Amino acid sequence: MASKSSKPNRGRFMFSCFILISFLCLFASINEVRFSGLLRLGRCAISNETAPTTNESEDLRILISVLTLPDQYLRRHFLRLVYGTQTWEGAKVDVKFVFCNLTKEDQKVMVALEIMLHNDIIILNCTENMNKGKTSTFFTSLPEMFNDTTGVGPHPPYHYVMKADDDTYVRINSLVRSLRPLPREDLYYGFVIPCGSMDPFKHYMSGMGFVVSWDIVEWIHSSDIPKKHVEGPEDKVFGDWMRWARRGKNRYNAKWSMYNYPDPPSVCSHELWNDTIAVHLLKNQEKWIRTLSFFNHTHSLKPSKLYHIP
Repeated sequence: MASKSSKPNRGRFMFSCFILISFLCLFASINEVRFSGLLRLGRCAISNETAPTTNESEDLRILISVLTLPDQYLRRHFLRLVYGTQTWEGAKVDVKFVFCNLTKEDQKVMVALEIMLHNDIIILNCTENMNKGKTSTFFTSLPEMFNDTTGVGPHPPYHYVMKADDDTYVRINSLVRSLRPLPREDLYYGFVIPCGSMDPFKHYMSGMGFVVSWDIVEWIHSSDIPKKHVEGPEDKVFGDWMRWARRGKNRYNAKWSMYNYPDPPSVCSHELWNDTIAVHLLKNQEKWIRTLSFFNHTHSLKPSKLYHIP
Protein backbone atom coordinates (compact mmCIF):
# COMPACT_ATOMS: atom_id res chain seq x y z
CA MET A 1 0.00 0.00 0.00
CA ALA A 2 2.83 2.36 0.78
CA SER A 3 4.24 1.94 -2.75
CA LYS A 4 0.88 2.66 -4.29
CA SER A 5 0.27 5.85 -2.27
CA SER A 6 3.72 7.25 -3.16
CA LYS A 7 2.73 7.75 -6.78
CA PRO A 8 -0.03 10.34 -6.18
CA ASN A 9 2.17 12.07 -3.58
CA ARG A 10 4.97 12.30 -6.13
CA GLY A 11 2.49 13.67 -8.68
CA ARG A 12 1.26 16.31 -6.24
CA PHE A 13 4.86 17.20 -5.42
CA MET A 14 5.78 17.60 -9.11
CA PHE A 15 2.66 19.70 -9.71
CA SER A 16 3.51 21.92 -6.70
CA CYS A 17 7.06 22.39 -8.02
CA PHE A 18 5.70 23.34 -11.43
CA ILE A 19 3.34 25.94 -9.87
CA LEU A 20 6.18 27.31 -7.73
CA ILE A 21 8.57 27.59 -10.69
CA SER A 22 5.87 29.24 -12.81
CA PHE A 23 5.17 31.73 -10.03
CA LEU A 24 8.85 32.55 -9.64
CA CYS A 25 9.24 33.08 -13.40
CA LEU A 26 6.19 35.36 -13.44
CA PHE A 27 7.49 37.28 -10.44
CA ALA A 28 10.92 37.70 -12.04
CA SER A 29 9.32 38.84 -15.29
CA ILE A 30 7.24 41.48 -13.52
CA ASN A 31 10.23 42.76 -11.58
CA GLU A 32 12.35 42.83 -14.70
CA VAL A 33 9.76 45.06 -16.35
CA ARG A 34 9.67 47.25 -13.25
CA PHE A 35 13.46 47.38 -13.07
CA SER A 36 13.75 48.20 -16.77
CA GLY A 37 11.20 50.94 -16.31
CA LEU A 38 13.06 52.33 -13.34
CA LEU A 39 16.34 52.09 -15.26
CA ARG A 40 14.86 53.98 -18.20
CA LEU A 41 13.41 56.55 -15.83
CA GLY A 42 16.80 56.93 -14.17
CA ARG A 43 18.47 57.37 -17.54
CA CYS A 44 15.90 60.01 -18.52
CA ALA A 45 16.49 61.83 -15.24
CA ILE A 46 20.27 61.81 -15.82
CA SER A 47 20.03 62.93 -19.45
CA ASN A 48 17.58 65.69 -18.64
CA GLU A 49 19.88 66.85 -15.87
CA THR A 50 23.03 66.88 -17.97
CA ALA A 51 21.85 67.48 -21.55
CA PRO A 52 22.52 70.95 -22.97
CA THR A 53 19.54 73.21 -23.52
CA THR A 54 18.69 74.71 -26.89
CA ASN A 55 20.81 77.71 -25.95
CA GLU A 56 23.94 75.60 -25.61
CA SER A 57 26.79 74.84 -27.95
CA GLU A 58 24.94 73.52 -31.01
CA ASP A 59 22.52 76.44 -31.18
CA LEU A 60 25.08 78.87 -32.63
CA ARG A 61 28.30 77.89 -34.40
CA ILE A 62 31.05 80.42 -35.12
CA LEU A 63 34.44 80.00 -36.79
CA ILE A 64 37.02 82.67 -35.89
CA SER A 65 39.82 82.54 -38.45
CA VAL A 66 42.99 84.42 -37.58
CA LEU A 67 45.01 85.16 -40.72
CA THR A 68 48.70 85.06 -39.89
CA LEU A 69 52.07 83.82 -41.21
CA PRO A 70 53.76 80.42 -40.80
CA ASP A 71 56.76 81.83 -38.89
CA GLN A 72 54.59 83.53 -36.24
CA TYR A 73 54.98 80.71 -33.73
CA LEU A 74 55.19 82.93 -30.64
CA ARG A 75 52.21 85.03 -31.74
CA ARG A 76 50.07 81.91 -32.19
CA HIS A 77 51.17 80.57 -28.81
CA PHE A 78 50.19 83.86 -27.18
CA LEU A 79 46.84 84.00 -28.97
CA ARG A 80 46.07 80.45 -27.87
CA LEU A 81 46.51 81.65 -24.30
CA VAL A 82 44.29 84.66 -24.96
CA TYR A 83 41.46 82.73 -26.62
CA GLY A 84 41.84 79.48 -24.70
CA THR A 85 41.28 81.23 -21.35
CA GLN A 86 38.06 82.96 -22.41
CA THR A 87 34.63 81.64 -21.50
CA TRP A 88 31.33 82.13 -23.32
CA GLU A 89 27.80 80.81 -23.28
CA GLY A 90 25.35 79.55 -25.86
CA ALA A 91 27.66 78.88 -28.80
CA LYS A 92 30.22 76.52 -30.26
CA VAL A 93 33.21 78.68 -31.20
CA ASP A 94 36.32 77.40 -32.97
CA VAL A 95 39.46 79.51 -33.36
CA LYS A 96 41.73 78.55 -36.27
CA PHE A 97 44.99 80.05 -37.55
CA VAL A 98 45.22 80.46 -41.32
CA PHE A 99 48.23 80.84 -43.61
CA CYS A 100 49.51 79.75 -47.02
CA ASN A 101 51.81 76.88 -48.00
CA LEU A 102 54.92 76.14 -45.95
CA THR A 103 58.21 76.96 -47.66
CA LYS A 104 60.93 76.14 -45.11
CA GLU A 105 62.11 72.91 -43.53
CA ASP A 106 61.75 74.28 -40.00
CA GLN A 107 58.16 75.31 -40.75
CA LYS A 108 57.29 71.78 -41.80
CA VAL A 109 58.45 70.44 -38.44
CA MET A 110 57.27 73.26 -36.16
CA VAL A 111 53.85 73.66 -37.75
CA ALA A 112 53.36 69.88 -37.79
CA LEU A 113 54.03 69.82 -34.04
CA GLU A 114 51.48 72.60 -33.53
CA ILE A 115 48.86 70.69 -35.48
CA MET A 116 49.56 67.48 -33.56
CA LEU A 117 49.08 69.26 -30.25
CA HIS A 118 46.40 71.87 -31.02
CA ASN A 119 44.70 70.90 -34.30
CA ASP A 120 43.84 74.55 -34.93
CA ILE A 121 45.68 75.38 -38.16
CA ILE A 122 44.43 75.75 -41.74
CA ILE A 123 47.07 75.72 -44.49
CA LEU A 124 45.79 77.18 -47.76
CA ASN A 125 47.08 76.17 -51.15
CA CYS A 126 48.61 79.55 -51.97
CA THR A 127 51.81 81.58 -51.70
CA GLU A 128 51.96 84.07 -48.84
CA ASN A 129 50.94 87.46 -50.13
CA MET A 130 49.39 90.74 -49.19
CA ASN A 131 46.54 92.01 -51.37
CA LYS A 132 46.93 89.27 -53.95
CA GLY A 133 44.16 86.88 -53.04
CA LYS A 134 44.87 85.23 -49.69
CA THR A 135 41.47 86.22 -48.33
CA SER A 136 39.80 85.02 -51.52
CA THR A 137 41.59 81.66 -51.30
CA PHE A 138 40.57 81.33 -47.67
CA PHE A 139 36.84 81.86 -48.17
CA THR A 140 36.78 79.84 -51.39
CA SER A 141 38.38 76.86 -49.61
CA LEU A 142 36.07 76.70 -46.59
CA PRO A 143 33.07 74.77 -48.01
CA GLU A 144 35.27 71.92 -49.24
CA MET A 145 36.99 71.80 -45.87
CA PHE A 146 33.95 71.87 -43.60
CA ASN A 147 30.79 70.89 -45.46
CA ASP A 148 29.79 67.39 -44.41
CA THR A 149 29.12 65.16 -47.42
CA THR A 150 27.92 62.23 -45.30
CA GLY A 151 24.76 63.95 -44.12
CA VAL A 152 25.64 63.17 -40.50
CA GLY A 153 27.15 66.47 -39.37
CA PRO A 154 25.31 69.75 -38.86
CA HIS A 155 24.57 72.04 -41.76
CA PRO A 156 25.78 74.64 -42.02
CA PRO A 157 28.96 73.62 -40.19
CA TYR A 158 29.14 77.20 -38.95
CA HIS A 159 26.48 79.88 -38.98
CA TYR A 160 29.10 82.64 -39.11
CA VAL A 161 32.73 82.93 -40.16
CA MET A 162 34.91 85.72 -38.79
CA LYS A 163 38.10 86.74 -40.57
CA ALA A 164 40.38 88.44 -38.03
CA ASP A 165 43.89 89.88 -37.94
CA ASP A 166 46.49 88.48 -35.55
CA ASP A 167 46.83 91.89 -33.88
CA THR A 168 43.14 91.93 -32.92
CA TYR A 169 41.81 90.98 -29.50
CA VAL A 170 38.35 89.46 -29.89
CA ARG A 171 36.19 89.17 -26.78
CA ILE A 172 34.35 86.01 -27.71
CA ASN A 173 31.43 86.23 -25.30
CA SER A 174 30.69 89.78 -26.46
CA LEU A 175 30.84 88.63 -30.08
CA VAL A 176 28.45 85.74 -29.36
CA ARG A 177 25.95 88.04 -27.63
CA SER A 178 26.14 90.51 -30.51
CA LEU A 179 25.59 87.87 -33.22
CA ARG A 180 22.89 85.84 -31.49
CA PRO A 181 19.86 88.02 -32.43
CA LEU A 182 21.07 88.74 -35.99
CA PRO A 183 19.99 87.00 -39.22
CA ARG A 184 21.91 83.86 -40.13
CA GLU A 185 21.69 84.44 -43.84
CA ASP A 186 23.19 87.12 -46.09
CA LEU A 187 24.91 88.81 -43.13
CA TYR A 188 27.91 91.15 -43.44
CA TYR A 189 29.09 92.45 -40.05
CA GLY A 190 31.99 94.53 -38.78
CA PHE A 191 33.65 97.93 -38.40
CA VAL A 192 32.52 100.17 -41.25
CA ILE A 193 35.12 101.91 -43.41
CA PRO A 194 35.64 104.86 -43.71
CA CYS A 195 36.13 105.30 -40.01
CA GLY A 196 33.93 108.38 -39.81
CA SER A 197 30.96 106.59 -41.38
CA MET A 198 28.20 104.75 -39.55
CA ASP A 199 26.52 103.51 -42.73
CA PRO A 200 27.24 99.77 -43.25
CA PHE A 201 26.09 99.99 -46.89
CA LYS A 202 28.48 102.78 -47.84
CA HIS A 203 31.75 100.93 -48.46
CA TYR A 204 33.10 97.84 -46.68
CA MET A 205 34.08 96.34 -43.31
CA SER A 206 37.56 96.69 -41.84
CA GLY A 207 39.87 93.68 -41.88
CA MET A 208 40.42 93.91 -38.13
CA GLY A 209 37.60 91.36 -37.91
CA PHE A 210 34.54 91.09 -40.12
CA VAL A 211 31.86 88.39 -40.06
CA VAL A 212 29.78 86.81 -42.82
CA SER A 213 27.10 84.13 -42.71
CA TRP A 214 27.81 80.68 -44.17
CA ASP A 215 25.62 81.20 -47.24
CA ILE A 216 27.94 84.03 -48.31
CA VAL A 217 30.93 81.71 -47.84
CA GLU A 218 29.28 79.18 -50.15
CA TRP A 219 28.46 81.91 -52.65
CA ILE A 220 32.13 83.01 -52.75
CA HIS A 221 33.09 79.39 -53.40
CA SER A 222 30.80 79.06 -56.43
CA SER A 223 30.55 82.58 -57.88
CA ASP A 224 32.67 83.98 -60.72
CA ILE A 225 32.66 87.48 -59.24
CA PRO A 226 35.38 86.85 -56.61
CA LYS A 227 37.45 84.89 -59.12
CA LYS A 228 37.56 87.85 -61.52
CA HIS A 229 38.47 90.43 -58.86
CA VAL A 230 41.21 89.16 -56.57
CA GLU A 231 44.03 91.70 -56.33
CA GLY A 232 43.90 94.89 -54.32
CA PRO A 233 43.34 95.83 -50.65
CA GLU A 234 41.63 92.62 -49.65
CA ASP A 235 39.00 94.03 -47.31
CA LYS A 236 37.98 96.59 -49.92
CA VAL A 237 37.96 93.86 -52.58
CA PHE A 238 35.64 91.82 -50.36
CA GLY A 239 33.32 94.81 -50.08
CA ASP A 240 33.35 95.13 -53.87
CA TRP A 241 32.14 91.53 -54.18
CA MET A 242 29.27 92.24 -51.82
CA ARG A 243 28.27 95.39 -53.69
CA TRP A 244 28.55 93.99 -57.22
CA ALA A 245 26.58 90.86 -56.39
CA ARG A 246 24.16 92.72 -54.12
CA ARG A 247 25.00 90.37 -51.30
CA GLY A 248 25.06 91.17 -47.61
CA LYS A 249 21.59 92.66 -47.48
CA ASN A 250 21.70 92.16 -43.72
CA ARG A 251 24.49 94.45 -42.60
CA TYR A 252 25.49 95.31 -39.08
CA ASN A 253 27.86 98.07 -38.04
CA ALA A 254 29.64 97.02 -34.83
CA LYS A 255 31.25 100.43 -34.35
CA TRP A 256 32.16 101.46 -31.61
CA SER A 257 32.26 98.06 -30.00
CA MET A 258 35.07 97.37 -32.46
CA TYR A 259 37.86 99.92 -32.78
CA ASN A 260 41.60 100.54 -33.05
CA TYR A 261 43.77 100.74 -29.97
CA PRO A 262 43.69 104.32 -28.59
CA ASP A 263 47.42 105.00 -29.07
CA PRO A 264 48.13 106.63 -31.43
CA PRO A 265 44.79 108.44 -31.48
CA SER A 266 42.99 108.49 -34.81
CA VAL A 267 39.51 108.71 -36.27
CA CYS A 268 39.41 104.88 -36.15
CA SER A 269 40.59 104.58 -32.52
CA HIS A 270 38.71 104.74 -29.25
CA GLU A 271 39.50 104.61 -25.56
CA LEU A 272 39.21 101.13 -24.07
CA TRP A 273 35.74 100.63 -22.64
CA ASN A 274 33.59 97.79 -21.35
CA ASP A 275 31.25 97.64 -24.34
CA THR A 276 33.93 96.08 -26.54
CA ILE A 277 33.88 93.22 -29.03
CA ALA A 278 37.30 93.70 -30.61
CA VAL A 279 40.39 95.90 -30.23
CA HIS A 280 42.69 96.23 -33.24
CA LEU A 281 46.33 97.25 -33.83
CA LEU A 282 47.82 95.55 -30.78
CA LYS A 283 51.24 95.68 -32.37
CA ASN A 284 53.39 95.03 -29.31
CA GLN A 285 53.34 93.25 -25.96
CA GLU A 286 52.78 96.46 -24.00
CA LYS A 287 49.51 97.16 -25.84
CA TRP A 288 48.33 93.59 -25.38
CA ILE A 289 49.10 93.66 -21.64
CA ARG A 290 47.34 96.98 -21.14
CA THR A 291 44.29 95.71 -23.03
CA LEU A 292 44.12 92.38 -21.18
CA SER A 293 44.56 94.18 -17.86
CA PHE A 294 41.80 96.67 -18.64
CA PHE A 295 39.33 93.85 -19.31
CA ASN A 296 40.58 91.90 -16.26
CA HIS A 297 41.22 88.93 -18.51
CA THR A 298 42.83 86.85 -15.73
CA HIS A 299 40.01 87.36 -13.22
CA SER A 300 39.09 83.65 -13.24
CA LEU A 301 42.54 82.55 -12.02
CA LYS A 302 41.92 80.23 -9.08
CA PRO A 303 43.89 80.57 -5.84
CA SER A 304 46.42 77.87 -5.13
CA LYS A 305 49.27 77.03 -2.78
CA LEU A 306 51.43 76.46 -5.84
CA TYR A 307 51.75 80.15 -6.79
CA HIS A 308 51.18 83.69 -5.56
CA ILE A 309 50.38 86.43 -8.05
CA PRO A 310 49.64 89.79 -6.40
